[in-house]
Amino acid sequence: METKKFIINIKTKIKAKFDFLDMKKIRTFFVIIALFTAYSIHAQVSISSDGSDPDSSAMLDVKSTNLGLLIPRMTSAQRDAITNPAEGLLIFNTTTQCFEAYSKYEVKWYAFGCIGSYPGAVCCGEAPTAIVDVTSTTGKTWMDRNLGASQAATSSTDALSYGDLYQWGRFADGHQCRTSGTISTLSSCNAPEHDKFILAPNSPNDWRSPQNNNLWQDVSGINNPCPSGYRLPTRTEWDSEHKSWNAQNSGGAIASPLKLPAAGNRKHSDGLFDQVGTTGCYWSSTVQSTNSCYLSFSNNSAGLNQGYRAQGRSVRCIKD
Repeated sequence: METKKFIINIKTKIKAKFDFLDMKKIRTFFVIIALFTAYSIHAQVSISSDGSDPDSSAMLDVKSTNLGLLIPRMTSAQRDAITNPAEGLLIFNTTTQCFEAYSKYEVKWYAFGCIGSYPGAVCCGEAPTAIVDVTSTTGKTWMDRNLGASQAATSSTDALSYGDLYQWGRFADGHQCRTSGTISTLSSCNAPEHDKFILAPNSPNDWRSPQNNNLWQDVSGINNPCPSGYRLPTRTEWDSEHKSWNAQNSGGAIASPLKLPAAGNRKHSDGLFDQVGTTGCYWSSTVQSTNSCYLSFSNNSAGLNQGYRAQGRSVRCIKD
């Protein structure tokens, strides 16, 4: 009798166990059905800690007060390996430290928000200027390309190496883009609230009124457009560089370790481009009276000059 009773108890426990498992399967099945039913009815998803419904205008509504959203992060090489990217596809490019979106019409990626080396800067091209160091003959460390250039120069007339043209003392707010529009109203502050190239045909020919001599001074200076750890060179630093060239002209400029192209300039009076491909004009941080100093070179000469601050000229950054 004892043996028979034991067997009965075992059978009872096993049956109860399987009944429990069956109930779990049934509950899981109904949960899945409920989820699919909810999705088919709403076609919307809400991810939140408070259980709230998604906004009526959103397919996906993510809510949190202590967590963020991470989109796919990848290098430029990994991004370029994506097969047939969709229109508007979003990524975070770890190479350039920029959020990027894909345009099927343009067949290229566009950066629309950058962090890290160029905080707050407007990018005129597809991506911020790559930071690649080069050591000059004087032993100084510079960026190997102009701000806004997509590559280091291969010749004096390499258009991809020209880069942007800055008005002296202005931040990278979009005015430096070669496609920027113009405006005739001078700015009364260090940060004009627009991306236009400011025309200043009248003395002292500065985009800012009153003038401010403290812009672009040192690595932490106001409106420094260079990446973190870099700054505009001084007049003295430019003077030392050009004196180390094998020829005092555009040939010497492109043959130097800095490989400076003849990127031209943009006129302060009407915003038209001038001497592109024949002359190089590179700002320094040094002020002189109402003007600022810059390095210039052409087919025949090279040297330091002073000029109107509203003129658009190239920027090559030096490591601090």
